[in-house]
Amino acid sequence: MSAKTLSASPQTCHWGYFDSALPPALTISSGEEVVMRSVSGTPMNLPPEGFHIPPELLDIHAAGVPAVPGHILTGPVAVEGAKPGDVLQVDILDVSVRQDWGYNYIGPLKGTLPQDFPDLHHTIIPLDIERGIAQMPWGLELPLAPFFGVMGVAPPPAWGRISTIEPRMHGGNIDNKELVAGTTLYLPVNVEGALFSCGDGHGAQGDGEVCVTAIETALEGRFRLTVLKDSALTYPQAETPTHYITMGMAPDLDVCVEMALRDMITLITQRAGISREQAYMLCSLAGDLRITQTVNREKGVHMMIAKDLLGRPTTP
Repeated sequence: MSAKTLSASPQTCHWGYFDSALPPALTISSGEEVVMRSVSGTPMNLPPEGFHIPPELLDIHAAGVPAVPGHILTGPVAVEGAKPGDVLQVDILDVSVRQDWGYNYIGPLKGTLPQDFPDLHHTIIPLDIERGIAQMPWGLELPLAPFFGVMGVAPPPAWGRISTIEPRMHGGNIDNKELVAGTTLYLPVNVEGALFSCGDGHGAQGDGEVCVTAIETALEGRFRLTVLKDSALTYPQAETPTHYITMGMAPDLDVCVEMALRDMITLITQRAGISREQAYMLCSLAGDLRITQTVNREKGVHMMIAKDLLGRPTTP
């Protein structure tokens, strides 16, 4: 199937915010595929001469850097037929790196240890796309596993304009390293058209993203966006070829755990046809709670369980 393409530019990107009032940069039909290209970073994050800098990143910088921090997002893409109460199924078909460098940033009063690193530390990390590795300063060749840190729909209109930094029920800055090519993300729809945006390209990231950034880089993603009707899903979920994933996002990791666990219990009861007590027991015996990230003010936890433990999968 041919796909429409949405490249990054000052006209197709919004920097630092989600807003349900944003007009779509592109409209597609439900079930259609779209290629979306992202860029990342401010002028201070640019590499020295000799690296490829996407010209659209420089154009976006020239159009004006926002006064408050946030991510450069490509979109939004409207999906015909999507209405509040529906779910947007985001099939992540392919993700590829678009430049030969990424950056990592450590800043004072940021990250998981905000008091421990008082000085700004900025590192340009060369990327060998052909070999699929990042060359770390001390000689380590770190495998690339690219994914979009931010994938989200428009928030509820009552929220107004919100930062891209905190992940919430609309998705956004989820920073879940499991969401690579071949996985699927499910997002509750809050406005007509859903208005899907993506950005915050990561070349590689560990669970936690503890220093506040991953390998930040430019990506190209190919997505299939499908509207699901009559779904009871009210909070983001995902699936890999082998696992189901539920999520919790809140300032307190304990609350994140409770959110992800409750949604997993519900998922298991629906898919396996067992009681809540049995599902709770299975979570304890075979479910895995993982820290998604600890740095976005709203922290994240995700829970994973193997599909083959639940029988035949069904649509959420």
